[in-house]
This record gives sequence, structure tokens and C-alpha cells, in this order.
Amino acid sequence: MPKVGIIGGSGLYQIDALKDIKEITVETPFGEPSDNFIIGNLDGVEVVFLARHKRGHTILPTELNYRANIYAMKKLGVEQLLSISAVGSFKKELKPLDIVLPDQFVDRTNQGRKTTFFGQGIAAHISFADPVCGHLRKIIYDTGKKSGITMHDKGIYLNMEGPAFSTRAESHLYKSWGMDIIGMTNMPEARLAREAEMCFATIALVTDYDCWYEEEVNIEMVIGNLLKNVETAKKLIKEIVPQLKGERKCACRDALKYAIVTDKKLIPERIKEKLDIIIGKYM
Repeated sequence: MPKVGIIGGSGLYQIDALKDIKEITVETPFGEPSDNFIIGNLDGVEVVFLARHKRGHTILPTELNYRANIYAMKKLGVEQLLSISAVGSFKKELKPLDIVLPDQFVDRTNQGRKTTFFGQGIAAHISFADPVCGHLRKIIYDTGKKSGITMHDKGIYLNMEGPAFSTRAESHLYKSWGMDIIGMTNMPEARLAREAEMCFATIALVTDYDCWYEEEVNIEMVIGNLLKNVETAKKLIKEIVPQLKGERKCACRDALKYAIVTDKKLIPERIKEKLDIIIGKYM
């Protein structure tokens, strides 16, 4: 049965509602994932949970092995992936403790992160115009509204490098560009999830207004708001997951159909074997 994956960000290191829990280690050709995976059942749906920064929060955003995390989710049978993340806001209407469901990403990392499974003898170019699964995002939004949560169904997520927060000049610059929220992790996850033909959506938990606002941003404020938002996210997850049963009908499931441009006969066998769970159906 297809599984639902959840990547928990800062403050979210477990899902309390899971039953029949087991913890497993997953090996990947891209190295070690952030942590062991927690697998359990939530109202008849099998859920795979990963603490993005490892339980205890020991891994920086730049240090994350994004490829290993997403590959392992794919290997475990995940088809729909929810990414829970803390973000800062560039808009007054996107208030601390609100939830934003971004539909776009802008990459402002230093490009050192590995954000594709391809290369070394195989070239592929996925369509990434709409990086978030619209169907999955709508389910999350509708569920949150019915539960009385303050939700925003669109937004542009600027992915900064970190680990330091923005300078005031950077914050004003990003705001002038029309960015809505800022975080450090989600763009690589979205891109790799698309290559792995997973449905992907970010549940962004607003912790602060970033430093463009008059109020000074500090880690105590961020963590305090985050802990409050995490409890909201846990309640939301309990309502969302039972709705993610059945066969997917969105385009995410066939994202690689026309993306692989390398002649199949020229793809090295070692690469075919390495990426079999991702490209196997097209070989």
C-alpha cells in the first residue's frame, strides 16, 4: 500500500497519533539519511516519518543529505510527502502562528547542495514550473480551514542558505522582490520529490516577521512560536493523512515520463541499478 511521508522540521521530532510504530534504518546509494525512519499507522494509512535535522537537532540545513532523505522515502514506498517547516514572513498578513502553503520557491542558496538524482551518465530535466502538488495542497488547505486554523493557500518561499538569519538589508531586498516567506530547507526537498515522482507540499509554520519588521527577531522568539505551531501542525496532520488514501491522479506520478533525455542504451548499468526505484519503469 502506498505510504504518506512526513518530514518534520525544527521542533517536530515525532507524530504522537501513530500506532503500531517501528523504527528502521534505510541504506541509500547517496549515503545516510538524517535519522532512522519511524513507521506507523494513522487511521488506516501507513505513515513514514523522518526528523529532518535528526532527533535532538544536530544537522544544519546546509549539511542535510537531501538526496538520501528523499531516496529513502521513495524506497519505503512513499507517494505523498508533507514537509513541515518553520519560516519567517515578509507580509504583515502572514502573521506568526499562521500556516502558509507555498506554491512557489526561489532558490537563494549557494548552489552547493545536491538537488538532483541525475548526472554521471544520465541527464534529465523535470518540469518544475509548479513545484508543489496542487491537489495535495488543496486537501491541506481545506482541512485546515474546516479545523479553524488560519491558513494561507499560496505564497512564494525563498530558500536562503543559513544557518544565520537574514541581514536587515537582505530582508528588505527579499520583501521588495515580492517574496512571502523565508526558510532554509524546502526547495531541495521539493525538487528531489518531483524527480522521485512524489506529490509534495510544504506546511510552513510562521514563527516571526524576519528582520524587515520593527520587532527584533531572536532565536527565543522563533522557538517559542515554533513550539506553539508544532502542536497545531500535529492536529492538522491527524486530519489530513486519512484523506490521502487511494490512487493518485495528478501529474506528479509521471513527472519523469518525458524528462530523461539520455539514450537508454548509453546509460551506464551501474546508474540504472543505482536509480532503479526512480527510473526503473522508464527503462
